Parts: sequence; structure tokens; C-alpha cells
Amino acid sequence: MRLLFLVLACFGLATALIAKNGPEIGQAAILEEGLPRQLSDFGFFDGAADKPNKALIPYSLRNPLFSDYAEKQRFIYLPEDGLVSVGPTGKVDFPVGSALIKSFGYAREDGGLNILETRLLLLRKSGWIALPYVWRADGSDADLKIGGKRIPVSFTTPRGKNLEISYSVPNKNQCKQCHSSKDRLEPIGPVWPDMIFDSEAAKKKIAERTMFPRNGLFSRAKWDDPASGNIKQRASAYLAANCAHCHSRDGSASNSGLFYDDSIGFYRASGYLKRPVAAGRGSGGRDFVIDPGHPEKSILIHRMKSLDPGVAMPELGRATVHDEGVELLEEWIRQMPAPGAG
Repeated sequence: MRLLFLVLACFGLATALIAKNGPEIGQAAILEEGLPRQLSDFGFFDGAADKPNKALIPYSLRNPLFSDYAEKQRFIYLPEDGLVSVGPTGKVDFPVGSALIKSFGYAREDGGLNILETRLLLLRKSGWIALPYVWRADGSDADLKIGGKRIPVSFTTPRGKNLEISYSVPNKNQCKQCHSSKDRLEPIGPVWPDMIFDSEAAKKKIAERTMFPRNGLFSRAKWDDPASGNIKQRASAYLAANCAHCHSRDGSASNSGLFYDDSIGFYRASGYLKRPVAAGRGSGGRDFVIDPGHPEKSILIHRMKSLDPGVAMPELGRATVHDEGVELLEEWIRQMPAPGAG
């Protein structure tokens, strides 16, 4: 009888701990070569999108990728005893069994967030895999949408513009297109100089599990904060966040010869007086990716302002123009001296 009491007591304690910390993380769902149909199979949320499991580490980015003004909530899950390694350039390497969790939504009238979808990046032994999940109308769970989905949404931009769009949840192949590097799937956002851990609990968790390089880490400007750097540094931060996942030497747009994963400058790889590789309608009749002093003549600005699927850049993930980002890059180009000036 006493033994039974002890067993029940231990069971009760375990149940209390699970209730306190949230559901048990589904490590098998992360690691096994399958495609779980419901987000709840992973245990990342405790019954609702606004109730993340206590085992997750929340973070944000100084320079997030623009996604039709959607607000995002980001989390990291690390397997037990798994360590994160940060390289000298700030690249973050995660242990097998890790998960990167990103939810997208728009503000509600009550101040909360209406979460539409949650995208997962899971690191299995075979490499990273990307899975998109769309939340049900009642918020009880989210379902896997391999083929993506369109969701009508209306929202107000930071400048008070009211917009109605067909919000796009990417299909599995589109996830691969943006996250492809050297023909492998790789995370985009988690670059250490761009990552912010707001809560003391999150800072403590990540500090205990991370190995840093001996030479320290550089800092990155915040594109929408003039106090964080000069116009070139802020433009570089914006282009790195929004373009470099494709426009890099290992990315899907490597054949363009236009690279934004390095520091930008007055050279062709940054677009300076660079003619397009293929002069189609995407150029809009303009001669250079960046025409110094003339944003209105620059292909970069033309494509950022376009919503035409055959012209717009980035190609995926937006049905609106990022006015604030365009204005920053217009000013950067406007301040560029003409060739031979000075």
C-alpha cells in the first residue's frame, strides 16, 4: 500500500510538472522522417497559439524579413543537453533535434494577435526540413498545409494605411526555394548579431547552451533606427535580412552576380552600375540595378515597388510594398556619388 502511495505521489508530481511547463515536447515528431498532420503532435503550444510551451526560448530579430506587415513570434527548441555554436561571422549552428518555430499574425482590435500560421524548421539527422501549419478558426490546433494556402486578411500598416490582401502561406517547395543554400535547407533569420532575447529567462537559457567564438562578435545596425548606424550600414542590414537568403554565392539567385550577404559598397556585386544578367521586363527599361544618385532609375527600387509576380522582388512572401524599406534604400541610393564625382 505504501509503495502504491509513493507511485501515485510520483505520478501526481510528474503530472503537476507537465501541467506547469506545458505538454511534453514530441521529440519523435521532430526527429522521425515523417510529416505530422497536426502542430499539436510536437507539443510546442499548450492548446493555443498564444500559449507557447515553457521549454521554448523566445527571441526576436533586429532586422526581420518583411512579410506583408505580419507580426511574428519566434521560438527555439533545443533538445536536452544540445548545445548551440556561434561562428566568427555570427552564423548559428544548432544540434540535431532542434526546432525553429515562427508564428505569423495580425493585430486584433483587443490588442492581441490573430495567429494565422506557424512555420517549423526541424533539424533531423538528414538535415533541416520546413513544414507550414495553418491554425484552425477556433484556434484549437493547426493543420499541415504542404500545398500552402491563401487567407484573406485586412490590417492597418504602421502608417495608418488600411489594406486587404490575400495572405500567402507558402507551400513546401516555396519554403525550400528561400531557405536553400548549397542545395540544402538552412535557417535564414537566426544570425547571432541580429538576434534579441528580451526576457531574462530567455537570456539565461540561451547563454547556458551556447558556445561563442574567441574573437567576439560584431554588431549589426537596425535598418529602421537612424541611431544604430549610418545609411549604408542600415541599408546593408535591410538587404541582408530581405534579400541575402537568395542573393548570396550559395543561394538560389547566385547566378545573378548580385550578393547581399557581405558588406555592400561601390562595386558590381552590390548592384552599383551593374547591368542585369537578363534584361527582361523585370528591368522596367532601366540600365542598372543601382544607378547612383537616381533611385527612380534603379532596377532594385523598381522591383521592390512592383506587385507584378514577374517583376516583384522578393519573389515570394509579399502582396504589398514595404514603403518604409523602399524609402530607406531610395535615400541610400540618392546619397551615392556619381561615378568620378569628387
